Amino acid sequence: MTPPANDPPASDAKAPDPKALDPKAPDPKASSAKAADPKAGDPKAAVTTAGGTGAARRRIMLDPRPLRIPAYRRLWTGNAISFFGYQLTAVAIPVQIYRLTESSLWVGMMGLAAFVPLLIFALWGGALADAVDRRRLLIVASLVTWSSTLVLFLLTLTDTMTPAVLLCLVALQSSGVAISMPTRQAIYPRLVEPELLPAANTLNSTTVQAATVLGPLVAGLIFTVRPGQAGLETAYAIDALLFTVGIWAAWRLPSLPTTGGNLRGGAKAVGAGLRYIAGSTLLLGSFAIDLIAMVLASPRALYPEFVDEYFGGSGAALGWLYASVALGSVVGGLTSGWIGHVRRQGRALVAAVICWGLAVAAAGMARQLWLVVALLAVAGAADLVSSVYRNTMLQTVAPDEMRGRMQGAFTAVVAGGPRLGDLRAGALATIGVGFSWVSGGIVCAIAAALLALAMPTLTRYTRAEAAR
Repeated sequence: MTPPANDPPASDAKAPDPKALDPKAPDPKASSAKAADPKAGDPKAAVTTAGGTGAARRRIMLDPRPLRIPAYRRLWTGNAISFFGYQLTAVAIPVQIYRLTESSLWVGMMGLAAFVPLLIFALWGGALADAVDRRRLLIVASLVTWSSTLVLFLLTLTDTMTPAVLLCLVALQSSGVAISMPTRQAIYPRLVEPELLPAANTLNSTTVQAATVLGPLVAGLIFTVRPGQAGLETAYAIDALLFTVGIWAAWRLPSLPTTGGNLRGGAKAVGAGLRYIAGSTLLLGSFAIDLIAMVLASPRALYPEFVDEYFGGSGAALGWLYASVALGSVVGGLTSGWIGHVRRQGRALVAAVICWGLAVAAAGMARQLWLVVALLAVAGAADLVSSVYRNTMLQTVAPDEMRGRMQGAFTAVVAGGPRLGDLRAGALATIGVGFSWVSGGIVCAIAAALLALAMPTLTRYTRAEAAR
């Protein structure tokens, strides 16, 4: 992995009436042409349901129906292209900082520079997303991220980059991402009908994972063809160019004003969001199970030592391990048509996390590279399933005026969990890399099962609740 004293009533999670988005918007039923155009006031275009073999195919393959909604399609396309470019920068920055300092400590500090603003601005950005027009906020946050990439390119091109400036730019970029992520996730339920949210979330997760696989591979190719400074300049330039597609997609969104009245996106709003989560057993459970999966079972920090110990320090083997989980998520996404048809989605979430833990543990016991990669790919597919259901819970259970803050907290958990998992894995590796890897997966599976018993609200969550 990618929440009052009781859970909110189903009526609170009901999607807002399109007229609420723009009181002056024409009635969507009055004109089918206008209803299909998000700029006309209703961002949800008509989506028809095909029968026969088409319906059967959707139960197996990736469900593309949300792409028939123009506003969603543009946002999805912009996010996919810009995230691919972002992966080039994600590889280039640690390469550049190591070349500047020849110190792995500085590379580690880069993670800290990104993590702190991500935690802070994810919560604040989520509150802002509930207080202002989400379209405008997404544009501003995207421009902040884009400006950091432009400065990276210009300073690298002029050979004036320093390690300290590079860390500051990483922090600036992370701040923009921390605001744009919960804002974008809070926008999707305003564009897509509730019954299509699982399919939309699967499309989003699949494209992100595909970019996570392809981006580093393309970055490696760039650094091979254009070694040294030229490779860094090329990576930053391509990212800056591709990111403009994401800004264009945000610009083309319809107006998405707040539905929360005169809410201000300050500390009180953040506190209200955290209290809402604390009062919802379902949302607490969704956050807790994500932390269980990432903190207890993430093996990422063990890859270098594992490869040194069992595969002779092979660079190819290390590359396959880093790509394996994302590869599994991509394959899982391409065959994910069944996800939205599962009735007991809470149980499916718990089962996916248990599968993640067991697959990770089995991979830690394997000694053939192909088997380790295959088992980690299974874990990646399970991770995709759990991510889709957790996101769907957040987007449907919380009322629209709270969705930004829910997604902000979700972003903080998703960002913090893997890093805490790296810390756990590294600490236990002093006993043995195999022990740290395998024990983490087993404890994760057990903890997920115990959480399901302790929080039955989580396992009672059904598709009917998601569609309300």
